[in-house]
Amino acid sequence: MELPDFMSYANKFSQNDFVEKISRVAKRAGAKLVYASLILFYTLQSDKIGMKDKAIIIGALGYLISPLDVVPDAIPIAGLTDDLAVLLYVLKMVWTDIDPAIQERAKAKLQDWFDEDEIGEINNLFE
Repeated sequence: MELPDFMSYANKFSQNDFVEKISRVAKRAGAKLVYASLILFYTLQSDKIGMKDKAIIIGALGYLISPLDVVPDAIPIAGLTDDLAVLLYVLKMVWTDIDPAIQERAKAKLQDWFDEDEIGEINNLFE
């Protein structure tokens, strides 16, 4: 799958829209997508990451929030695969700069929406 120019979605990102979308689609999206998006969201709030990486993260999260993307979110299962691809692509780009405490914070938040079996799918995040 060819990734879209997700930086063109940077203007779609807002903290409130992100929280609303994630809480609304969490179960349908799956723990892996939610975990990746939470890591990026919490990393965005960190002062330990550069402005270039923050801009890329904002673009990816804007793409997630936007109803207009390559595969519309309304299409069951397939609708969120492009969102996951973008999130994982950006997550790989910034992974070495992500504080382990952020990963733990994201994992802890998953417990609000998922049971332990569902959370287990994050163990193979990049697969």
